[in-house]
Amino acid sequence: MITNSKVAYRQHDHLRCQNAALHQAQALCARDGARLTPIRETVLRLIWQSHRPLGAYDIIEQLSESSAKRVMPPTVYRALDFLLTQGLIHRLATLNAYIGCPFPGSAHSNVFMVCRVCGSAAECSVDAINKAIVAAASRSGFVIESQSIEVSGLCPACQDGELSSDDLLQDAGATQDSVS
Repeated sequence: MITNSKVAYRQHDHLRCQNAALHQAQALCARDGARLTPIRETVLRLIWQSHRPLGAYDIIEQLSESSAKRVMPPTVYRALDFLLTQGLIHRLATLNAYIGCPFPGSAHSNVFMVCRVCGSAAECSVDAINKAIVAAASRSGFVIESQSIEVSGLCPACQDGELSSDDLLQDAGATQDSVS
């Protein structure tokens, strides 16, 4: 099993997450001959500002606030499509939002554990789940093109009541400042 849950559910320096994600993205794009343009890089940084999924219109709003002009939706959607295609982010369908992939460049399934209180999400890949899905599809003659499982619940901090709404606001503000 691979997971980022130990980091995703704890307060920590998100700038390290952003820098690691950006470094991985640059390396993968260079390897694949893909261009990580400034807008794509900025969208990736925004998505990695925390471990909470971010909607496209939230991205547009944040980009417009930090820019002298309004950023148009097609610009952001093209950047998101590129990042999805490169395997640098994932789309959470139930939230219609995006989250950074902590394991780009490696084959893995998408199992997301999303906290219903603080909104943090962790990704993990579990071989037993993968094998069960493949076996079920095989038995029914179904060809899997993609799969994503989203599980809602409470992260360790929210179970213990460790995160207050002030902590969440402070955490979001600190990460937004690091992107600006």
